[in-house]
Amino acid sequence: FGSSQQCNLRSFAMTKGTTSQGKRGKRNTMQCRRCGKVSYHIQKKRCAACGYPAAKRRSYQWSQKAIRRRTTGTGRMRHLKVVARKAKNGFRTGAAPPSKKKAARAAAAGK
Repeated sequence: FGSSQQCNLRSFAMTKGTTSQGKRGKRNTMQCRRCGKVSYHIQKKRCAACGYPAAKRRSYQWSQKAIRRRTTGTGRMRHLKVVARKAKNGFRTGAAPPSKKKAARAAAAGK
C-alpha cells in the first residue's frame, strides 16, 4: 500500500474529535411552552411531544404508557384536589360544618 491510500482512509474516518465538534452549533429544537420538553421544532413550529400549537394535546392509543405518564393525577392538581374535597362535603357554601359531637351522639343513640 502506498502512503496516499492511508491518507484517504484517515480523511473518511469517523471521529469524536475536532471534525465532529464543528457540527454541534445548530439547534433544531427548543423547550415547549406547553409541556416543557425540549421537543418544540423551531423550523416546523410544532412540538413533537404535545403537538403545540394544536388545540388538542398529542396522544395516541398505541402508546398507553405515554398517556399514563401525563394524565390527570400525575401533577399537582392545584384545582382538582380542592374540588374533590368540596364534593366529599356536598359543595356546602357559607355554612358552618356540622358538629362532630352531635353526629357522635346521634350515632350512639341509634345503636
